[in-house]
Order: sequence, then structure tokens, then C-alpha cells
Amino acid sequence: MKLFPVFAAAAGVLLLGSCASSPKVPANIPYDYTEQNITIMNSGRGVPGIVTLPRGGGGEQFPAVVMLHGYGSDKNEAGNGYKLFAPELAKNGIASIRIDFIGTGDSTVDHIYFNYDTAVSDADAAAAYIAGLPEIDAKRIGVLGWSQGGTIAMLSAGRNRIYKSAVTWAGAPESAKFVSDEETYAIAKRDGYAVAEFNWRTPLKLGIDAFEIARKTDVLGELSKSKAPILAITGSNDTSVLPENVYRIAEASSNRKSETLVIHDADHTFNIFSGNMKAFTILTDATLNWFKATL
Repeated sequence: MKLFPVFAAAAGVLLLGSCASSPKVPANIPYDYTEQNITIMNSGRGVPGIVTLPRGGGGEQFPAVVMLHGYGSDKNEAGNGYKLFAPELAKNGIASIRIDFIGTGDSTVDHIYFNYDTAVSDADAAAAYIAGLPEIDAKRIGVLGWSQGGTIAMLSAGRNRIYKSAVTWAGAPESAKFVSDEETYAIAKRDGYAVAEFNWRTPLKLGIDAFEIARKTDVLGELSKSKAPILAITGSNDTSVLPENVYRIAEASSNRKSETLVIHDADHTFNIFSGNMKAFTILTDATLNWFKATL
């Protein structure tokens, strides 16, 4: 595997060039695209999502990416990061599906029922849905996750061979401190849930199952079962999920083509709220080129 700490936009281009093989998506880009709101039924509940499809004239089938959001966020992600990126994938001949996990976005299910296993199940349902569309090549499905979405992406890749490539944005190899804190865990055992506070949204109830499942889950151990290459990207200024975690992710991968990218001066949200989109552009360019090369 290749480990690339990158500290400039120009260096990031070198990483992208190292992704070896020629893109497998058709060359006649940019494509037009369509977006559609959908609801997938999974385990008796609705999973809200948005499918973004390239619209080509030759009847070709496209690869697709399942996009998984972080804790307390939604399918459009922080600063509308996924909403911005999905059309860019589509313009380059890559479809996507982004979903709301239980208790977030347009989900009507109480967040108290969210846990790693329900999230992986919903991700897999989304992968099966988009793989079943006539426009999609079911043999070329990737997964992308941001923060805790990266955790779910790693678990999903380890458990489901449908995923041929993976990318994490500030992916977390372990549970949040909120889940691992013994005092909070004691509250969840006593009451059946604990309340998670955020500075950007209303509080969420996290059920006892979320604590129990997270505490027994070895994220990197499960990732190691995946044959898919993974690109782990972080910002050098991330204080929520420390930058060194990208090396742990790449080292856990069984695929020697797995790589890392550290974007200089970027925070946990790749500075998307600052108005300066330089770091986010490096992030999305690297991700796009990775999926072009690996799907």
C-alpha cells in the first residue's frame, strides 16, 4: 500500500496520478444528469435517499457510489458537501445514491433505534437498490463515508463484497467519545438511551443498542476482510478525528493499492463552512479520480 501525507494542492495531483489504471467511465464527458428522491424499504422502515444518475446517449451502464453521512448530519452532508459532489460524479459518468440514516434528515424513525448494524443494513439496501437499476453496472459499486459515515463505509466494505472501492473523508476507526464514555454508557444502561448534544442541530437520543454494538465492533478488523482498495483522506487540522487515523485505515486494508491523503490546513469538514473551497476541491478531485481508477 502507499501512504501519502500531502501538504499542498500540487502534491495532491501527484497522488491522483498514482491511481494507476485508466478511467473505466466513458470519455465523452461532461454528462447531463438527473436527480430523484426515493424511499427504500428496509426491515419494515423507509430509508429516504436521492439517486443522481448520469444521462448518456449510448445506453452504457455506469458505476455507482453509495454516499454515507456522518453522525447527526443528513444525506446532503455538512455544508451540502454531498449535494455538491453528487452532480460532479454524475458529470463524470459515475452515479450515486445518498441516504438518511435512522433519525436524521427525512427519516421518520426515532434516532433511538440507530446503531452501526442498522446503518450498515441501510447502506447495503441502498447499494442493492442502485445496483438493480438498468443504468448501473452492478459489478462497479463503491462506497464513500464522511466521519462516522466513514466508519459505516469501512464496516460495509468488510461485510459486503458488492463494494469494489471505498473512500473515507475524516473516517473514524472507533466510536465517538460519547459512546465510549463510561458515565454516558451508565446513563444509557439505566434509561435505555443517552442524549447526544450538538452545536448545529437538536439533540438526539442514542439507544442502548448503539452503545452495546459499538463497543463490541472492531471497525478496522472488519475492514481488513474487504478486498476493495480504500483511499483514506483527512485534513491536517482535524481535531474531531485525528489525522493519523488515515494511516491506521490504510494499514488495516488487505489491498496493497490502498492509499492516504492528508490535505494541508483542512479541518474536519474540509473548511466547507469557511467560504474557501480550496481544500474541499482537493478532496473531491482526489475522490473522483480514485473512483474513476478503481470502479
